[in-house]
Amino acid sequence: MSEALRDRVVVVTGASSGIGAAVAKMLSEEGARVVLAARREDALRGVQPELEDGAGSVVHATDVTDRGQMGALVERVEVDLGPVDALVNCAGVMYFTLMKNNRAEEWERTVEVNCKGALNCVGAVLPGMLERRRGHIVTISSDAGRVVFPGLAVYSASKFFVEALSKGLRLETAGTGVKVTTVQPGNVATDLLELSGDEEALEQYGQPTGSKVLDPEDVARSVIYALSQPDHVAVNEVLVEPRDEPV
Repeated sequence: MSEALRDRVVVVTGASSGIGAAVAKMLSEEGARVVLAARREDALRGVQPELEDGAGSVVHATDVTDRGQMGALVERVEVDLGPVDALVNCAGVMYFTLMKNNRAEEWERTVEVNCKGALNCVGAVLPGMLERRRGHIVTISSDAGRVVFPGLAVYSASKFFVEALSKGLRLETAGTGVKVTTVQPGNVATDLLELSGDEEALEQYGQPTGSKVLDPEDVARSVIYALSQPDHVAVNEVLVEPRDEPV
């Protein structure tokens, strides 16, 4: 354990499973004061005991697509734990779908969570960070924010949005003490694939390659690395891939 994250207040959205849960656990091992946020409070309560200091963490049911809920989350954190030092946005959805199949509800959900959710996260924490001249916003993006994959056109578009948003924010906040990082994982062993209902797209593009994919903990280590740097060092992007699935 390093001392870089000890007693830092870190909000993790999408913390009920997968990458978000792994990030929350690893942050707790580093001594951070972790706030677990996701829509499903029961799932968050299941993750909380696995944290190094579960009793010292805070659980808050939050839908990142709701700006008011994100604002309420940050307000509660400031009362219970103090100012937010970092936010790690792990909330996201991914649907394999062919454009010709016109699965509009899945398109809209992708935009709501991946794009609008990212905006709401930034909007909730940025004013306080600018006022304090210190803070770090980390967003779990994807290698699909660098390369467009067939069957994932809308998902790729949402991650290109995240990358553009983060780059613009990074440029606007230069000199303010605020850091902005995107972590771009390749194929990760999570339940995201189970969201997809387009069997044709899954058959064509969603089949496993046989290579060892990333575990959520592999991505979490990248987040810890970015958050643990000295104040004058910014890790802008981290591309982390399965060894045998380069882009």
